[in-house]
Amino acid sequence: MTYFNDLDKARVLPILRAALKEDIGKGDITTFATIHKFASVRAGIITRDEGVICGLPIVDMILNIMDYSVRVKPTINEGDIAHEDKEIIFIEGPARPILMAERTILNFLGRLSGVATKTRKFTEKVKKYNVKIMDTRKTTPLLRYLEKYAVRVGGGSNHRIGLWDQVLIKDNHIKTIRCMRSPTCDKTPTLKDIVCIAREKTQKNIKIEIEVENLKEFQEAMQARPDIIMLDNMSVEDAKKAVEFRGEMKEDKAVKLEVSGGVTLDNVESYAASGVDMISIGSLTADVKSLDMSLEVMG
Repeated sequence: MTYFNDLDKARVLPILRAALKEDIGKGDITTFATIHKFASVRAGIITRDEGVICGLPIVDMILNIMDYSVRVKPTINEGDIAHEDKEIIFIEGPARPILMAERTILNFLGRLSGVATKTRKFTEKVKKYNVKIMDTRKTTPLLRYLEKYAVRVGGGSNHRIGLWDQVLIKDNHIKTIRCMRSPTCDKTPTLKDIVCIAREKTQKNIKIEIEVENLKEFQEAMQARPDIIMLDNMSVEDAKKAVEFRGEMKEDKAVKLEVSGGVTLDNVESYAASGVDMISIGSLTADVKSLDMSLEVMG
């Protein structure tokens, strides 16, 4: 089976076990009452929607938790596009564990494929530009690791995994710092000051990013040379001006520019053409239609 090979089982298996426990609880009383314990079945998972398939290794892991003797054979590769009504996985083995895991499998497969499909739509729009389509932390609680995996399968890149792996100074940090400044200090901290404070207290290998809302703030932040400046809800025209301003400075491209907020399929190419380095899109994981999947037992 061809997978992306970067899923950490130690992180994934507890999520899958919790999901199975949520659904099965004390036991599947319907299956136990009606299906003989030695019954076996052959079944196929079919996608009713066209889209990018993501989650094949998850299916394998779930069924392995239920019963290691279940055989799982994908008929498509992870990250490939499947047309509607296509069988994407063949399953064979003991009936009870397959039927008990059915809904959990379909929930994960549909959700992750939905994320990958939406991401692919954005990456296809900007493929001729040297720009990354990135996710955000607007993820489903406890499913962030898997949803960010789905973004990668769809061709996107991951932004911060959590609060520990990159400094991102947002508007509320800035407001709080300015509200809490010392009474003996008559100077309001500038964005340059705030970046410098963060840099002094952060390990050198950790990137520092700051959010700005207009060109004036952008020019102020550029003086501190952070690793990344986020252009929050700024227009395409202002994004172009920010790129031009950066180009006029000695260290062209030393500071990466990220657009965030208000990006849609209709305007993402315009933002990409502005020359920014990254475009982060919360809706990749926050506003997603799951692909409709079904498991069909073969007669």
